[in-house]
Amino acid sequence: MRTLTLSIAMMAGLALSACSPLFSNHGYIPPEEELQELVVGIDTRASVEDLVGSPTAGGLLEGGDFYYVRSQVRTIGPRRPKVIDRQVLAISFDSEGVLANIERFGLEDGRVVALERRVTDSGVTDTPFLRQLLGSFGRVLPGQGAFGN
Repeated sequence: MRTLTLSIAMMAGLALSACSPLFSNHGYIPPEEELQELVVGIDTRASVEDLVGSPTAGGLLEGGDFYYVRSQVRTIGPRRPKVIDRQVLAISFDSEGVLANIERFGLEDGRVVALERRVTDSGVTDTPFLRQLLGSFGRVLPGQGAFGN
């Protein structure tokens, strides 16, 4: 009886621990104290990077803006992970490379934005299969064997 009670207690403990949330943090945003030292109109790209560190992401072209991103994700048991907090710090520069603006954004500020999108055109049009098959006849060059040698 004692073994059964101990087994049930252990299984209940395991079941409860499986349902406890797990939190993970990703990314980096400089502390507010470091951001207070930045002066709009005076600091440059180099001085910003020296003071607050390298950005998580930069503009697409050389000389683009700096973006620092931090996310907190909660996972409960077998459920899909959920982003519960996201902060984006955008530091923009003018054409001379001088600090122009510092902005913060959070989940409450907006919408989902695709940071990267890779779309490949299939090259297949609405042409029926038989027409595509027959259209490839006559494209074989002299000297090409059956296996494209």
